[in-house]
This record gives sequence, structure tokens and C-alpha cells, in this order.
Amino acid sequence: MRKLAFSGVAASMLSTALQAAPAGSLFGISLIDQKGGQALGVPMQIVLLMTLLTLLPAAIMSITPFLRITVVLHFLRQALGTQSTPSNQVLLGLAVFLTIPIIQPTASEIYTKAWAPMERGEITQQQAFERGSLPLKTFLARFAREKDIRLFMEVSKTPAVRSVTEVDLRVLIPAYILSELKAGFQVGAVLFLPFLVIDIVVASVTLSIGMVQLPPVMLSAPFKVLLFVLVDGWNLLAGSLLKSFY
Repeated sequence: MRKLAFSGVAASMLSTALQAAPAGSLFGISLIDQKGGQALGVPMQIVLLMTLLTLLPAAIMSITPFLRITVVLHFLRQALGTQSTPSNQVLLGLAVFLTIPIIQPTASEIYTKAWAPMERGEITQQQAFERGSLPLKTFLARFAREKDIRLFMEVSKTPAVRSVTEVDLRVLIPAYILSELKAGFQVGAVLFLPFLVIDIVVASVTLSIGMVQLPPVMLSAPFKVLLFVLVDGWNLLAGSLLKSFY
């Protein structure tokens, strides 16, 4: 009985909303007559904008150098064995501020060629998207491997193109992500090697003298941190990451 009563209340509320809504509009989804045709109503445009904003962090992390930098920094912390030091907030902040100087030329070109003319009303949104995608494609194509691009072109059944910049973004973006993941893991593996040697040496020494009750990780951690500090590891790592994108 409760289910029937609830269904009756819901049906009455829906019918009331349908009667109260103006013609061609329901829950803010309406079509407005404009010179170029019909467009979505303001409430629906806000919903779409908020949806796009929720996807913005994922886009920033995936199609910028932020991806490779965060992977490398994560491997570095694991290699040092310092658990949660530096914290995730510090590593993410460092990755953001290392990403800004790398992506700034591309972002400035997109703003100059696409966003600014669209704000002045000189071009349409479609033209702005086409102009803005060219600098982004150029940047992504520099670091996306040909093997990964060919893979997604085959999967999406995209016809062959004469230039990499002519490749669609739906092919270029996942290819770039795979390429950056591989590059990040390669750098992380190289970072692990010297610290792994320290772990092996300390573990061999502790076992040879019978110190089985004390974990070798506790003994090797100070030596690894000391080695990283003596070689000025943060400067070397940040410089190498920045130079790898130029």
C-alpha cells in the first residue's frame, strides 16, 4: 500500500510539473529560438557547464606534463622509502608548478588564436575550437609515440592522414597518455636503481652480522635520504623533468 501511495504522489507531482512548465520546457530543458536556430535554455546550459567543469581536473592531469611528473614523483617517494613524506599535497603542488612553465606557451597560443577572438565576437565557438585544438595537437604529437597513435587509429578505424596534427583528438589524447605513462615508468625505474642497491647492501650486511630483528628498511632509509640530499636530488630531478619537455 505504501508503494502504491508513493507512486500516486510521484505521478501527481510529475503531472503538476508538466502543467506548470511552459510550452517546450521541462525542468529547465528548453529550446530558445535564436537567429542561428534553436539553443538550449539557460538552466540546461549551466548543467552542461558544471558537468564540463567536473571533467576539467581529469583533462588537466591527463593532457599536460602533470601526468609524467606525478608518476615520477610517486616513484621517487617509494624509492626513498619515506612513506608519506613529502605529503601528497606537496607533491601535487610541485607537479602543478613544474607543469605551468612547460604548458604556458601552448596555453598562450590557444588563448591568442582562439579564446580572445571568440570573446570579441570575431569567430564562432566551432571556429575557436578548431583554432585552439591545433596548438594542443602540436604539443601532444611531440610526445605521443607513433606506435600508440597507430594503435588508436586502428581501434577507432580512423583513415590515414598526411600529418600528425591532422589526427583527431580522440586518437591523439589516449596515445599521449599511454606514451607519458611509459616515459614516467622508465624514469621511475632508473630512479629506483641506486636506492635498490643501497637496500641490497644494507640487507646483506645486517643478515651477515645476525641483525634479523631490525628491519633493513629502517637502516637503509637514512642512507638513501643522505645520498639524495648530497647529490642535490630535487634540483637534478626538477631540472631533468623540465628539460625532457623542451
